Amino acid sequence: MTEPLFRADAYLRDASAKVVAITEEGGIVLDRSIFYPTAGGQPGDSGRLTWDGGGIDVATTVKGEGEAIVLVPAEPSALPQVGRAVMQVLDWERRHRHMRVHTALHLLSVVIPLPVTGGSISADKGRLDFDMPEAPEDKEALEEALNELIGRDLPVADEWITEAELDANPGLVKTMSVQPPRGAGHIRLVRIGAGDTTVDLQPCGGTHVARTTEIGRVRLGKIEKKGKQNRRVYLHIEG
Repeated sequence: MTEPLFRADAYLRDASAKVVAITEEGGIVLDRSIFYPTAGGQPGDSGRLTWDGGGIDVATTVKGEGEAIVLVPAEPSALPQVGRAVMQVLDWERRHRHMRVHTALHLLSVVIPLPVTGGSISADKGRLDFDMPEAPEDKEALEEALNELIGRDLPVADEWITEAELDANPGLVKTMSVQPPRGAGHIRLVRIGAGDTTVDLQPCGGTHVARTTEIGRVRLGKIEKKGKQNRRVYLHIEG
């Protein structure tokens, strides 16, 4: 099992760790990780791993067996031995852009209150697929509403509920194609706003900014028809 340090602090840019395994494919498993593994439409993190006498670039990060997180080297190179102490350094600029896009997509699901059938995130843009038989009449109004929410400087925080509590509140799950991971007995929720100012609350395991103004201004791109009832809405961050 790898301790997911990014879950407690998404702003952690470097941290020490110990190598606990090397996979058959040459992936590196640490006892704790600041690198987020590919999941929920958010790409795996990249960066660098260093140790006494060596170092390697990390191209991406994926989930391994059980609760393991696997760092994938950018190219074949000498790997650290199991038990070796290492230092993790995150490609922070790339990760932070993922956090901005991911949080903005949560807000997009607020201004378009329809079931979400899919989504993806990159460093410059993201998209959500909606169960939307008809295209929105006024894309500019949606963009204005989205930027107004961002400009409220709402706090973004996580909290935990039991699986039974989620079952009692199925409306919390907006994404039809991806269900929250189960088995641990608890589910992580991400709340945007607080108390009466809450605008969104849904299960999510990704990384997000601490306040909505950190997203910056966004622009809605093209809206594509995908099948009989699905429409894909693209969102771009500026700056």
